[in-house]
Amino acid sequence: MWDQEYDTDTYVYGKEANDFLQQHFRQLPKGNILLLAEGEGRNAVFLAKQGYEATAVDLSSVGLAKANKLAAEHGVTIETHCDDLATFDLGHERWDGIVSIFCHLPPTLRQDLYQRVERALKPNGVFLLEGYRPKQLSYKTGGPPAVEMMQSKEILLQELPNLQFSHLEELDRPVIEGINHSGMGAVVQAIASRRSDLPS
Repeated sequence: MWDQEYDTDTYVYGKEANDFLQQHFRQLPKGNILLLAEGEGRNAVFLAKQGYEATAVDLSSVGLAKANKLAAEHGVTIETHCDDLATFDLGHERWDGIVSIFCHLPPTLRQDLYQRVERALKPNGVFLLEGYRPKQLSYKTGGPPAVEMMQSKEILLQELPNLQFSHLEELDRPVIEGINHSGMGAVVQAIASRRSDLPS
């Protein structure tokens, strides 16, 4: 599905980084940042330009080829992994930050992934997320067509119990990102850190 979606010269989510990431990237510790379901690479390239070591994982080899092309256009290098988030090894205390921008998954997979995210962050590592809420289905301006793949403050608090949230907000905002996200969106935004007192 995603190879077909990305198989065009157009960057279907645009070449500019997500607004929330652009506004808050300084909350991410400098170092190694993993970007989940990164697709065509706009957010990874943005972070690489800010001096981060950006690693993009996505199921689509076509999307990641475009990500590497975009990185070359901007004179930066990113690392890419073509892999399924159901099986991708995030590692243990490996990442200074993990970024999830509109990464929507079935609940069972999402819950498993979030457990791995908690373990994969270094102590005080930061998780930054923006995703659509169920209300997004009424806007029909992007995102999956299934309510169970949407997220909310309640879901994030429940499924990421070992993270400490410094920012957690639900709001409606214009999301203008290429042709696939275009219009008002119902989103949840989060910034959270792995507590330093957790056992390794």
